[in-house]
Amino acid sequence: MRKVSPLVKGGVVTGAALAASLVLAISPASAAGTWSVTGGGAFTATSTNTVLKDTVTGTTLTCKTSSATGSAPNTTGASGTGIASIAGVTWTTCSGPLGITFTVTADNTPWALNAVSYSGGVTTGTLTGVEAHISGLGCTATFAGASATTPATLDVSYTNSTHDLKVLGTGNLHAYNVSGTCLGLINTGDATSYTGDYIVSPSTLQITSP
Repeated sequence: MRKVSPLVKGGVVTGAALAASLVLAISPASAAGTWSVTGGGAFTATSTNTVLKDTVTGTTLTCKTSSATGSAPNTTGASGTGIASIAGVTWTTCSGPLGITFTVTADNTPWALNAVSYSGGVTTGTLTGVEAHISGLGCTATFAGASATTPATLDVSYTNSTHDLKVLGTGNLHAYNVSGTCLGLINTGDATSYTGDYIVSPSTLQITSP
């Protein structure tokens, strides 16, 4: 059996002779139409360890709590794209360097949760459509993706056993439109990371792909 190059994954192979001679080595977790959601519906998710970090300057912004609302409809045979959505996110008691306090606002909601791979009860994927805004003591900044007008994509995982929707700190989040006292601490164009463990409630949500 000859293993097809990863570059061919997801492609459509045509021709009877080729189809007869090759076996496509596509893992079930990455193939379209294999995802299932049980125990789904509307949910809330809360984190007590969120950190926004400017990876260029090292400046961090932490919030005491963050809460998200969303939905993950029960389904079988789904593609994984938009398998769940985040309708809104709020943050409370947010502070940065020198004790500066901030208000953080989520923009461009709903954000889409996309399942990409599955192993051992853990789904890895992406959160797309992400945009946010911070303001405090004359400091303002927006956060988006590759440009100020392009939403960011964040890498995430969801663990069935712990109901932990984890924002992993990787993706293409950047700071834009930075002004006021933020300058020097955060700068326009700086790459940033966002991390947090959001525990989903009710604790019935299971995402699988055999």
